Amino acid sequence: MKFILVDRIDALEPGQRVVTHKALSLAEEYLADHFPTFPVLPGVLMLEAMTQASAWLARVTLDFAPSLVVLKEARNVTYKSFLAPGQIMRVESECRSIDAAMSEYNASGSVDGREIVKGRLTLRHLSLADSDAALSSVDDQLRTRAREQLALLWRTTPTTAVA
Repeated sequence: MKFILVDRIDALEPGQRVVTHKALSLAEEYLADHFPTFPVLPGVLMLEAMTQASAWLARVTLDFAPSLVVLKEARNVTYKSFLAPGQIMRVESECRSIDAAMSEYNASGSVDGREIVKGRLTLRHLSLADSDAALSSVDDQLRTRAREQLALLWRTTPTTAVA
């Protein structure tokens, strides 16, 4: 994904839930086209923010075993309002089920306590080496990069839950 839509992880309880936030800045490049006179975060990027938050929960819960965590299905997605520059969207995702191959979540985004988006997400967990053993080094690089990103986004240890 070209855009990283998780600015900070505020809480992470492995196997249970994650809380992140996304602060929208007028400087973000996609706002120039969406919409020039009424800039708002596109709905598909709100969905992507919920997907990225849920993916962090999957990675930590599975101790980074899959090198890739991708959206398989989004159901019952409802958009109730916009996210405008200067606002902060709080994303909360609760894990409904998780195993080595996939996971399911109830996710929502809110601004100032008001829900603006929600949906049920199914994520697929993959490793490139499963289809081609020669790609195991790429898997290792992806896992290392994800761990480095987590260290920047979450200022606590993965075994500690923060409210």
